[in-house]
Amino acid sequence: MRAVVVSDTHAPRRWKGCPPRVAEHLRGADVILHAGDVCVASVLDELAGYAPVHAVLGNNDGPDVAAWGAPERLELDLGGLAVAMVHDSGQAKGRTARMRRWFPAADLVVFGHSHIPLDETGDGVRIFNPGSPTDRRRQPHGTIGLLDIDGGRLTRAEIVPVT
Repeated sequence: MRAVVVSDTHAPRRWKGCPPRVAEHLRGADVILHAGDVCVASVLDELAGYAPVHAVLGNNDGPDVAAWGAPERLELDLGGLAVAMVHDSGQAKGRTARMRRWFPAADLVVFGHSHIPLDETGDGVRIFNPGSPTDRRRQPHGTIGLLDIDGGRLTRAEIVPVT
């Protein structure tokens, strides 16, 4: 299973439509995870044109994103891998321990908010932030994440520059 992970698209200010380099990866997706700050639900509809979408609410998301079906926290099974999602994981210090407390059954926690790509393991959990494809802030590139899952195991996690 191939999951494409995006976060912090900040439409319509930053996301005017799916960027071509993002769309290249979406075409091969089995599932899309959006870790919040979609800002308008039409982005989720656009992404759903590529593959099924799971999303969580970000601090800039309004009632239309909630009405689309995005909760504050989400736990799901992706090909046998226990995945949790939240937008804001809190401060960097103690993050893996906090994610383990928040999601005791998760193998992987996907989050956003900082726009800073991160792939880290600690306290028995892997945490993954894809960064932002459209609002790179102080990062060298806009980024997304790619996850490959096989037999209940995460076999690949990659941060991919798209700008």
